[in-house]
Amino acid sequence: MLQVLDFTKNNVIATKAQENLTEADIQKIHPLIHNIVYHGQKVRWYFEMQDFTGWDMKGLWADLKMDLSHANDYEKIAMVGEKKWQDWITRFMKPFTNADIRYFDLEEKQKAKEWINQ
Repeated sequence: MLQVLDFTKNNVIATKAQENLTEADIQKIHPLIHNIVYHGQKVRWYFEMQDFTGWDMKGLWADLKMDLSHANDYEKIAMVGEKKWQDWITRFMKPFTNADIRYFDLEEKQKAKEWINQ
């Protein structure tokens, strides 16, 4: 499940992922990205993962397609998680985008919010 958080505004997309992400979850983000890009801005994405287990197959494919098609549209991505494999995801993403991507532990989520808004 992907929840859009209340501090989504301007060019910041804030989400919280729990359990498994599906294709429908990924589709929630497309209009937000397109709106930011349409207004000539770069996307800053705060992506919090709590009790996150990954993607189903269609969700993973939709996420990969979205990320690759918007690779140059991201400015910053804050990955906030609770598990070592989530840090690994952050490092895996770096070659596919010019965005500044950083991993923060859940205890550092306030720091991540401050960083994404700088």
